Amino acid sequence: MRISPMIAALLTVPVLAAPAACAVSERTAPPPAPSPAGTTASAPASTSLTTASSPAPAPWTVGARPLPRRPDGFGQVEPTPEVLRTRDLPTRDLLPPPAAGRYAATIRPVPADVLARSTWQSTCPVPASGLRYLTMSFWGFDGRAHTGEMLVNASVAEAVTRVFGELFGARFPIEEMRITSPAELGAAPTGDGNNTSAFVCRPARGQTRWSAHAYGLAIDLDPFCNPYTKGDLVLPELASAYLDRSWRRPGMVLAGDATVRAFAAIGWSWGGAWHEPVDRMHFTATGD
Repeated sequence: MRISPMIAALLTVPVLAAPAACAVSERTAPPPAPSPAGTTASAPASTSLTTASSPAPAPWTVGARPLPRRPDGFGQVEPTPEVLRTRDLPTRDLLPPPAAGRYAATIRPVPADVLARSTWQSTCPVPASGLRYLTMSFWGFDGRAHTGEMLVNASVAEAVTRVFGELFGARFPIEEMRITSPAELGAAPTGDGNNTSAFVCRPARGQTRWSAHAYGLAIDLDPFCNPYTKGDLVLPELASAYLDRSWRRPGMVLAGDATVRAFAAIGWSWGGAWHEPVDRMHFTATGD
């Protein structure tokens, strides 16, 4: 599942499905607007980095406008703003980008400063020693190579870096990949988040048991492009334009594509294959 951190804090995470083949998805004409100690891995060289001047100012500021809340605590579902109907916002670099356009990944115990800015606490179902801090290359929607970070369960760390190596080779775009902070869990919903993340220490939505994310055994990939739906609820709340899966746009995960197949190869399942809810962003090692 998942989505903005706020979404992550509230969603129930079902089981993951297997990855499939979807490099950058083929785009067709848009339909009418809807109403409401470190292991290092490296892969073969991919297409060289795009060279360009500094990115142009973003046409949309993520998180700038809180949404009115529904009775269930989520934000009101609103039509997707025109600028977000084909998501292509630039990535802000938090870590140095990979050299020469090659995929690179590192795996190491979680540094103290990283743990301190994560949602981990002593009451979480996995000890800090059971997590690993990953850095992995990814292609942004801006056509540039970037370096992201992620916390996952130590038991799946190497497998996860292999999956993202395959996504990098396929040039599957990811807007951002960073660790969820505690403040994000309690932030007002804005419905426009698109952070790819794994570990978030929270219970499954509406339940007392821990979610798969709380064990570092689930990943939410491009949440805005792959929204969660249950009844009239759409998460992120501004992502309704992405419910039309026949309109293929970059960042979408589709049944049988390269992304689903890559995760399936390591034994993970996909929430987009569920009947209710449908969690298109969600990949899990536990089926939750």
